[in-house]
Amino acid sequence: MCFGIVVSENKAEISGALLNGCVLTLEKYGAIEENIHVKTVPDAFELVYGANQMTLTGNYDAVILLGCIIRGETAQFDVQCQGIAQGIARLNSMKETPIIFGLLTTNTLEQAYERAGGKYGNRGSECAVEAIKMAKF
Repeated sequence: MCFGIVVSENKAEISGALLNGCVLTLEKYGAIEENIHVKTVPDAFELVYGANQMTLTGNYDAVILLGCIIRGETAQFDVQCQGIAQGIARLNSMKETPIIFGLLTTNTLEQAYERAGGKYGNRGSECAVEAIKMAKF
């Protein structure tokens, strides 16, 4: 199987941990390095665009999105989360390639670390398993 991964450059310490968990899990279940293609986007909102671009090639069995948004003092968090979720839901209903939603939306940086390899596991690793299952769907 061949997987595309789009990862946000923002919150690089979190996104990097998610990416590492994702790639290691894909390889653990038999994906070879040449069939795991990673592209970066500047921030989480651009994950929708990145996902769409990857689905256009038809080369991927699944596309995985990884990133992190941490709630701040303004409504930007809610607007971004809603926009990204709606964008990915729309792509998933229109495209032939499954898109896996691996965006952490947390209240604090500590919560993000806990979900990027901390006490709650690694969401990137979970997304890899989801991508394999959906690719076989």
